[in-house]
Amino acid sequence: MATPATITDHNLPSVALVGRVNVGKSSLFNRIMEQRHALVSDIPGTTRTRNIGIANWRGKHFRLIDTGGLTFSEDVPLEDDIIHQTEIAVTEADMVIFVVDIQSGLLPQEKELAKRLFKMSASSGKKNPDKPILLVANKADNLSWHAAVHEKEWRALALGAPLPISAANGGGIGDLLDVIYKKLATTKRRPKKVAAVDLIKVSIMGRPNVGKSSLFNKLIGEDRVIVSPLPHTTREPHDTLVEVNGGHILFIDTAGIRRKVKVSGELEKIGIGKSIATVNKSDIVLLVLDSTEPITDQDQQLAGLLREHTRSVIIVVNKWDKAEDNSDEFRNQVKTDVLNAFPHLSFAPVVFVSALDGYRVHQIFPLIKQAWEARQQVIDEAALKDFLKRVTKKHLPTRGRGVRHPRLLALTQLGYNPPMFEITVKANTSVHLSYVHFIENQLRREFGFFASPIVMKLSKMKRHTAQPKV
Repeated sequence: MATPATITDHNLPSVALVGRVNVGKSSLFNRIMEQRHALVSDIPGTTRTRNIGIANWRGKHFRLIDTGGLTFSEDVPLEDDIIHQTEIAVTEADMVIFVVDIQSGLLPQEKELAKRLFKMSASSGKKNPDKPILLVANKADNLSWHAAVHEKEWRALALGAPLPISAANGGGIGDLLDVIYKKLATTKRRPKKVAAVDLIKVSIMGRPNVGKSSLFNKLIGEDRVIVSPLPHTTREPHDTLVEVNGGHILFIDTAGIRRKVKVSGELEKIGIGKSIATVNKSDIVLLVLDSTEPITDQDQQLAGLLREHTRSVIIVVNKWDKAEDNSDEFRNQVKTDVLNAFPHLSFAPVVFVSALDGYRVHQIFPLIKQAWEARQQVIDEAALKDFLKRVTKKHLPTRGRGVRHPRLLALTQLGYNPPMFEITVKANTSVHLSYVHFIENQLRREFGFFASPIVMKLSKMKRHTAQPKV
């Protein structure tokens, strides 16, 4: 059913999943996408921001939008924002799936939601006057619940008898997708085959409340995720594909990462785990710092994680609109302080922005392109041979353990993304780690590798080498 997130086309039809809290919208989203993309729990209000994926049925693609559960209660945190996100999803959608819980029966919130759906559908009538709304009864986990869809209470929604499904065990999902496919075939935008595209995966990471979601929204050019001073507003990664000068960048907003002792609740724990997991799926990470706060141990630990996982890094100092001084001298001093705090990210460029008003956010795009190109760089074998000869002549290798002076026999590039090199040392000798760092620095000075870590490996030439057979 599902296809990789590398498939995109804004002309694909969209299907929005809406409903009150805890009816299983995110479980249904994951079932159709065939992956655990959306965060699922029994805690009301788990999903806050829209999740968007590209689903595949009968060889054709359509966009699937998961929305936050609605309560229409004033005492629920961010309820107005969740309603706003749902309204955006419904406005964008070509079809709406109204999900209810067959085991709980009809609740007042669902009557209110039905009224709003009819109103929103009518208000956008000029563009899509016949936007279908399909009532779906989730948690029909066995046949006894299937009969409940014919009870009179569901007629109050004026949407007909609900279609019974079970997101938990997959029951009725094929029938649901057949109905979606048939309904979308009558809309202006119809499901179609879309080819995958090459893209750069860029994660936005940092502590809570440094402005990651604001930066995400500014980079993608839309109000995609909820922004709030409430800690851990973003609970799970959200991604959006952006086309820039003919290329494609997949931006991934992540949950704020803080120390384990400060993590409160299972949802935050799971969200942080998902955020850390995105590191391995990213090519480049935007490490966001708050210019109004000092660099913390948590910032440094996160930076160490990025270096350990060999991600290319761009350090983004956010909230620069609140800086006490905007002179080049002060900016350079802050840059020096930042790099001194992250010695293991000395290769990372530093950019000063304000996600709130968009100040210098546009500078991030060329930095991403430059970092991506550097990450793919392959050095010619002859150039590396000449490089090693010149460097070792300029500064003789420093020995590590043992009494024999080391001799470097070869420097070979083993791979790229990230760039990886191997130094071959003569047998019975060893080279000091500081000299390996020297070689790395000289590689960077001569060949660039902008924003990218360089992986250095050591190997020793065996004393006896077998002769190749003729």
